[in-house]
Amino acid sequence: MIAVLALLAGCENSPSSLTPKGPGAASVTPLWWFMLITATLVAVIVFSLLGMALLRSRQEQPAERPMKMDSQRFILLCGAVVPAVILVTLIFLMLGVMADLDNPPEEPNTVIEVTGWMWWWEVRYPGTDAVTANEIHIPAGEPVELRVTAADVIHGFWVPELHPQINMTPGIIDTIWIQADEPGIYRGQCTEFCGLQHTFMALLVIAQEPDEFDAWLAAQAEPAPEPSDPVLQRGQQAFLDNQCLFCHAIRGTSAVGEVGPDLTHVMSRETLGAATLDNSVGNLAAWTANPHEFKPGVKMPAVNFESEEFAALIAYLATLE
Repeated sequence: MIAVLALLAGCENSPSSLTPKGPGAASVTPLWWFMLITATLVAVIVFSLLGMALLRSRQEQPAERPMKMDSQRFILLCGAVVPAVILVTLIFLMLGVMADLDNPPEEPNTVIEVTGWMWWWEVRYPGTDAVTANEIHIPAGEPVELRVTAADVIHGFWVPELHPQINMTPGIIDTIWIQADEPGIYRGQCTEFCGLQHTFMALLVIAQEPDEFDAWLAAQAEPAPEPSDPVLQRGQQAFLDNQCLFCHAIRGTSAVGEVGPDLTHVMSRETLGAATLDNSVGNLAAWTANPHEFKPGVKMPAVNFESEEFAALIAYLATLE
């Protein structure tokens, strides 16, 4: 019992659809409770009847005991009518939830494109140059349209406190909407097994006040600043002269890679490696040197730089805010 309680305590701060922070998740919560309560009542009734049948003394042989009309009606009621009523009710509730999820309360003003990769999330804001990774910034208190797809294998997009799970399929763009009622950070997770590091494919939805979101979006659309310090210039050149630019993009430079996260404003993010590490200069250096230490099997190779060149590279990346 103590071990079970310890395991449950570890789930205390996990995001849950049962604590919705937006209308999308809130529409699903009553359905979940209806299913749980109904299933519990049915289980209690069935096992109670089973226990009564097992404990009842058998004074007559089954062949000698004629089935009464009341028994037949009871079997018909419990075996056909009640399940049919439950299923029909469940269908209508599900249709209502589906209608709520298909129709936002108002027309979204913000459109965001989210693409799942092994094992990170690409996030683009159409109509702007803003591109980020593993974080979705949204204005709080209003619906936002998400266009979700996958670049390689099937992924699952799920932010429990804001929206139910939806598959992300290569070649198919699905449209959903999410809304956070209050500013805050809401954790999401890939829910479709997509390979070795599926567990470490998380994301953050960061809801901001509308004016703060507008300021953030404007800053993210800007190119990276051109370094003037000689050390930073050496770090930028190390990035451009090595394999980094084949996978990553830094807007304002010749690095236009698309198979890895855009690094134009990498230090403005909360985490690294799809919420694997907190974002700090030390973690950035450790991740860059050997990402497989933290995320075995990740497609980014370990880099081999001379110590001074590597220090300059990290110093340069640390300025990309």
